[in-house]
Amino acid sequence: MHLSAAEIARRAAGEVVAGDPAAVASSWGFDSRTLLPGACFVALQGHRDGHDFVGDAFRAGASVALVARDVPEPAGGAVVRVADTLLALQEVARSVRGDRAELRVFAVAGSTGKTSTKDLLAAALSTRAVHANPESYNNEFGLPVTLLNTPSFAEVVVTEMGERFPGDLASLCAIARPEVGIVTNVGLAHAEHLGGREGATRAFAELVDALPPGGLIVLNADDDSADYLAARARSAVLTVGFDGTASYRITDAELARDLRPTFRLAGVDVEFSVPLRGAHQIRNAAMAAVAAHHGAGVGWDDVGAGLAEAQTGRWRMEVVERRDDVVVLNDAYNANPDSMDAALRALAHVPARGRRIAVLGDMRELGWHAPGAHAEIGRLAGALGVDVVVGVGEGGAAIVEAADAVAERHVVVDAVAARAFVTALVRSGDVVLVKASRALGLQTVADALLAEGAVP
Repeated sequence: MHLSAAEIARRAAGEVVAGDPAAVASSWGFDSRTLLPGACFVALQGHRDGHDFVGDAFRAGASVALVARDVPEPAGGAVVRVADTLLALQEVARSVRGDRAELRVFAVAGSTGKTSTKDLLAAALSTRAVHANPESYNNEFGLPVTLLNTPSFAEVVVTEMGERFPGDLASLCAIARPEVGIVTNVGLAHAEHLGGREGATRAFAELVDALPPGGLIVLNADDDSADYLAARARSAVLTVGFDGTASYRITDAELARDLRPTFRLAGVDVEFSVPLRGAHQIRNAAMAAVAAHHGAGVGWDDVGAGLAEAQTGRWRMEVVERRDDVVVLNDAYNANPDSMDAALRALAHVPARGRRIAVLGDMRELGWHAPGAHAEIGRLAGALGVDVVVGVGEGGAAIVEAADAVAERHVVVDAVAARAFVTALVRSGDVVLVKASRALGLQTVADALLAEGAVP
């Protein structure tokens, strides 16, 4: 939706303090490096203050800046001043969502698999005019920007909703007003802030509570949280999983040598093929399929065709083969106990002429669960027959300590040391998994491994 500076000020309870009130914003952003011409630049205050980049934003072509303090007057465009830029951004997004009641908003939440499921859902909905949040724009500023950048022709919006603290999902739902939701699973991600699995279950109930009576929640039938969440729902409930009681039971699930899954749903005459890698994507894709069919009326054949073309972001189980037959599983975007488990099982599935090597680092924000969770991953590596474990950082060391069934174990202090050590360690025919919480930067280890060159 195109909004003038004057209209932005009205919706945000602010005022135009410089420039032309008729200046129009055609898109929104908070990073001056990636703005489109004609954007509204939102000067957010975090570890870096967006007000320091207002000049850069106007030079990049911004037409409006949303600020909370004095900034240099622009040569062109307009400046809207508000009390708090984040709250103003959220209020404008909430207001615009209210003006677009025809939009069908889908929300994806869960401890793991949110981004992949969001991407799979957008693909399954591809016969509709669909808009989805880029990357992981799933928080208090990414979600409002996603809504504000929704094209006028869009029929469906797919949003990913993150949760680090109790109340996060309720706040995001108040802005987006979703009608269809998916909860992928409940695990220990952000357990430090949410209060373990019980606290996480209550957090995801915020999405269930927000869905209207005419809406739909799709739940993981194989997750212990399903009964509790279903009981909270005012909307329709569908469950998906391998469990025999599921509304849609997954059958005929197979994983190819390259980790690409196929599966069926009982009662649906379509074989679903998914280009995303790993057995854990089967349930994610199945939930996306059911949500697209029942939440937007997409036919099963169209759902299957869409899923077959799905794509997801970087560093999420990217499987790349080097010219010397080394296979790199780059899953370094983030890590928690459930996703680490899935990644190790993927490593165990890939045929290896050489060794299976796991380069594993910290799983952050687990609180008091951290020691046990890291130890469990170490034991799993041994049980799955991993040949070499390289632990990175304190959490990686805890994994290595518990991996006493693994023949070869090493510990390095950080990603810089890991790059040097692992590139020297790997030899032809090895399969290497790289995974840790994003803060460790282990994607640089995968990049170094691939510097030798990937097979075209």
